[in-house]
Amino acid sequence: MDNLIRFVEDQLIEKKEIPDFGPGDTITVYYEIKEGNKTRTQFFRGVVIQRRGSGATETFTVRKMSGDIGVERIFPINMPTIQKIEVNKKGKVRRKRIFYFRDLRGKKARIKEKMSFKKKED
Repeated sequence: MDNLIRFVEDQLIEKKEIPDFGPGDTITVYYEIKEGNKTRTQFFRGVVIQRRGSGATETFTVRKMSGDIGVERIFPINMPTIQKIEVNKKGKVRRKRIFYFRDLRGKKARIKEKMSFKKKED
């Protein structure tokens, strides 16, 4: 039964090209909002707390601080209103789900940036 569901998901749901990101990364998600008969693009920039699920049902949670209040939003990967996802910073974390990030404030809430080393081409 599980194979049948996965087959139908692969056939019917179109896959979007998304960059490689994970927990601890700071990303910007651009998505469309409908207001009456108008549509506009809004962005949500924050830290990825988790990626959950697989295939067509995969989701990711992004957390940002709006003043003193933390705001989280869950986005499905295949949401049709998502226009694009940009990775701003790669974060260095040791866990797959960083829920402890919710309790941190100020300087403790910083995530170290991953160093990317490029090989020299001769």
